[in-house]
Amino acid sequence: MKCQSARDCIVLLNYGELPDELAGVLEQHLAGCEDCREELEAFRGFEERLAAMPVLEPSPNLLAQSRMKLDDALDMIPPHGFLTQLRTNFYRWMGNLRSAPALATLLLGVGFLSGNFTHRYQVAHAPKPQAPGTVTINHPTEGVIANVTGIVQTPDSELVQVNYNKIVPESMEGSLDSPEIRKLLLVGTNAATTDRVRLNAVSLLTNECKVGHACQPTGDGKDIRNGLMVSLRYDQDAGVRMVALEGLQRYVGQDQHVRDAVLEAVMHDSDPQVRQTAIGVLEPVQSDSSVRQVLRTVAAQDANPYIRTASFNALQSSADIQ
Repeated sequence: MKCQSARDCIVLLNYGELPDELAGVLEQHLAGCEDCREELEAFRGFEERLAAMPVLEPSPNLLAQSRMKLDDALDMIPPHGFLTQLRTNFYRWMGNLRSAPALATLLLGVGFLSGNFTHRYQVAHAPKPQAPGTVTINHPTEGVIANVTGIVQTPDSELVQVNYNKIVPESMEGSLDSPEIRKLLLVGTNAATTDRVRLNAVSLLTNECKVGHACQPTGDGKDIRNGLMVSLRYDQDAGVRMVALEGLQRYVGQDQHVRDAVLEAVMHDSDPQVRQTAIGVLEPVQSDSSVRQVLRTVAAQDANPYIRTASFNALQSSADIQ
């Protein structure tokens, strides 16, 4: 066994997937190769350090987005047809006939006769070519075409069958207190077709948070807070991030996760107006040590002089400045 193969086997060994027939060969190689033994010890040391690190739970919003993307990807995989399954079973069966030459010869003859008969039948019953411009739609529905899932052309003809999926638009009307409406608004914060729709969704959720109706730290309120924090961190539109910041302002002193999201905006947001507004949002919690540390860092090191000045003024107005 060469060193490269041994290192591949080391990975399988650590994950419990090394075949038994390779275990003995790998053990003999490790006995005589110091480099591979060091590779094995380094890999195990890395696994121990990795296991000691805390496991971070993904946010519910990230899980929902991942499940939606996974469902879309699975929908794009074309299903295996009957002929594909039949061909797979046929090859598996033929592999079992290697020890039966007489039966294999018989099957070959039967296959030849069956193929000849099938070809004659297909020629006799082949569909007549349609006139140019003629289109047949199976199961027509209203909506726009989302994607094409398959294209099949009849041999020796111009007849083409195109399989596709359609998106059928729907609408829902109800109160902002309705869980169904709130769920759609949360989807609209990251899956809207335009910036305008996304801004409307974030604005409605922000208004709910401002009046304290739907942003409690449990149930649907937790989902709304998480949705606004995702918009503040990742939305490409500065106006959407600004509105999300307004919705989170009420909870910056109550929720550490909200405070962390606002601090990230102060340090890393690409829009100076959003950063300046975030500094003002932190006013109720300027006595917090983590907030003061961020403000000191920004006041001393930030490239934008206006942001440095705003951070310095915020520190000056704090009674706990050191």
